Amino acid sequence: MTINDISLDCFRSYVHGEAAFHPGVNVIAGENAQGKTNLLEAIAYLSSASSHRARYDRELIRHGEDHAFLKGRVASRGRELLLEADLHRGARRQLRSNGVKLKTASELSGLFNTVLFCPEDLYLIREGAEARRRFLDSCICQLRPRYAQALTEYRRLYQHKTRILKDSEQYPGLLNALDDFSLRMAQCGAILIHYRAHFIRRLRETAPDIHADCSGGREALGLRYETVSAVTDPEAGPKVILPQLLAHQEGRREAEIAARSCLCGPHKDELAVEIDGNPAKAYASQGQTRTAALALKLAARDIFRQETEEWPVLLLDDVLSELDQRRQEFVLNRITSGQVFITCCEEDKLAKLREGKAFHIKNGQLI
Repeated sequence: MTINDISLDCFRSYVHGEAAFHPGVNVIAGENAQGKTNLLEAIAYLSSASSHRARYDRELIRHGEDHAFLKGRVASRGRELLLEADLHRGARRQLRSNGVKLKTASELSGLFNTVLFCPEDLYLIREGAEARRRFLDSCICQLRPRYAQALTEYRRLYQHKTRILKDSEQYPGLLNALDDFSLRMAQCGAILIHYRAHFIRRLRETAPDIHADCSGGREALGLRYETVSAVTDPEAGPKVILPQLLAHQEGRREAEIAARSCLCGPHKDELAVEIDGNPAKAYASQGQTRTAALALKLAARDIFRQETEEWPVLLLDDVLSELDQRRQEFVLNRITSGQVFITCCEEDKLAKLREGKAFHIKNGQLI
């Protein structure tokens, strides 16, 4: 998969920007705060309609403006696609593919895939479970439209159920709707658990070998899926998981009312990472956590390749400067195919990469 060109209007720091890209390596060089990360964020947005740095679309609109516009021509699975996104303050965004309006962001799944690796991801192992859930969600949403739909619905239901629980002391009648929300959350939750379990299984099949290559075989990476305890087989179908979730929820109904919060469900899932059998979050060194994070991201890239028979676009946002020389070389040596974007302050250190294209960026202007 490749993105051939992009056009931005009032997106983040850009008043207007456009560029045509190389199908191989594209180096975006410039000083800090000039718009390098914003460009990669825009490319990633066209693949998932979400941002790794913003919770709401309005945060992506240039300060003082009411709307932003993104447009990119991509090549994917033998097709040429024009992907567009209109973002507005106080109004719903509009997504289009070849001029056809998309009803939901999940319809982007399978059209255009990206894997983004940024400095924050180097701490993926040390952060709380939410960071690793975001990693899983970002990957699976691009591969499985059904998962993306279920995740959006689950988040909406979670917010409503939480509001019911918080306000139930003042308005007891709200509890009459509690069971309906719990049922629908369990239905969506069963889908999330099923797909997460299968994706983590594929990570277990891929990431340990990548980790062993990076660590010189000195350490063993282990991955484990931790979800609702009542679910006996997370890889089972959603119809099998659903009654187990419902029974678990019913057993905690009174506790949730007392705590006024949702105590159980896939919103508490964990991707547990271990190094030589020990929890990486608690015991791994800084170098070990970075190696494990590298393995997860590069494994996701390999899974995308297995799934679609095309390499996803790889976005490396200033990550090389955060790695030591050995890990830099490891990452670069694995980039033998596919389109890659690398942001950095100076591109001369990347001379070992194959032929590509270099851009200089200043004040949101690409040269």
